[in-house]
Amino acid sequence: MTAFDEKEKEFFEKEIKEIKEFLPLSENDLDLKLEIERKISLLKEKLEEIKEKKVFTGKYDKGPAILEIHAGTGGKDAEDFVRILARMYQKFCQKKGFIVETLYLQEGEGGIKSISFKIKGKYAYGLLKREKGVHRLVRISPFSKKGLRHTSFALVEVFPVIKETQNIEIKESDLKIQTFKASGPGGQYVNKRETAVRIIHLPTGISVTCQKERSLDQNKKTALEILKMKLYLLKEKEKEEELKKEKGKIETPSWGRQKRSYIFHPYKLVRDEKTGYKTKNLEKVLEGDLDEFLFL
Repeated sequence: MTAFDEKEKEFFEKEIKEIKEFLPLSENDLDLKLEIERKISLLKEKLEEIKEKKVFTGKYDKGPAILEIHAGTGGKDAEDFVRILARMYQKFCQKKGFIVETLYLQEGEGGIKSISFKIKGKYAYGLLKREKGVHRLVRISPFSKKGLRHTSFALVEVFPVIKETQNIEIKESDLKIQTFKASGPGGQYVNKRETAVRIIHLPTGISVTCQKERSLDQNKKTALEILKMKLYLLKEKEKEEELKKEKGKIETPSWGRQKRSYIFHPYKLVRDEKTGYKTKNLEKVLEGDLDEFLFL
C-alpha cells in the first residue's frame, strides 16, 4: 500500500475536493465535464508516479527478470500446478505488456516439472520479485481415481537480469555441462540433435538450463550468461547483506513454508500467508490479476 507524505496528501485532498465541488455542475456543461475527466486522468498518472517511486526502490527493480517455477512435493499434481502457475504469470505479463521468452521447459507426466522465463518490461523485476517463494495448491486431484483431495507445492524463483558481470570469471574445470534434446509441449522432441544444455557450477551447486535457441552453442552462451548473473548475485550477497532482499533465501517447496495458497476445494480462495490478504476470486487470480497481492 502506498503511504503519502503530508505534501502529497494535501495535494490529493485539494484536487479531490475541487472535483467533488464541480462534479454536480458538469451534468449540463460539456466543457466542464471534459475538464474534470482530464483532471481525474492526471491524478491517476500522478498516483502511478508516486506508487512507482515508493514501491520500486530496489537496485534492479526497473529492469527485466528471470522467473523459474519448479515442481515440489505432490507428484503429478505438483507438475500440473507448475503448468497452472506458468499460465498465470504469462497472463499477468500479457496484461502488463511485458515480453516473455521461454528459456527452458521440462515436461512431466502431470504437466511441467520445471520452466524458466526471461521477462522484459518496465519494472518487471520490481513487480515479480514479490512472487518468489513456495506456492501451495489444495484441490480434488484429477489424477486420483478415488477423487481424493491432494495438496501439492511449487517453488517460484525470481532474480534480476544483471549486466555488470564482466568481472565474473568461471573456470572451465568448475563446470559440469550436460546436453540433451530440447522438448516441446506434450513432451515431444523439437530437435533431433542435442541442442539443449544444462550447466552446473560445481563449487556452488547452481544449475542453469536453456533450450530456447536451435543451436547448442547459443544455448550454452545464454546459460553461461544466466549463471554469471546468479554468481554475481551470490557474490554481492556475500559482500552486502542488503542483497538478501534481492536474491532471497532458498525455500523448500513443502509443508509449512508456503508464501501463497490456492484452494480449489472445499471452497475457492487465494491467500497470501505472509500478509494475510485473501480473495475468493480464484479465477481472476489465475487469469493473471495479481496486483492486489503485489502492492501489499
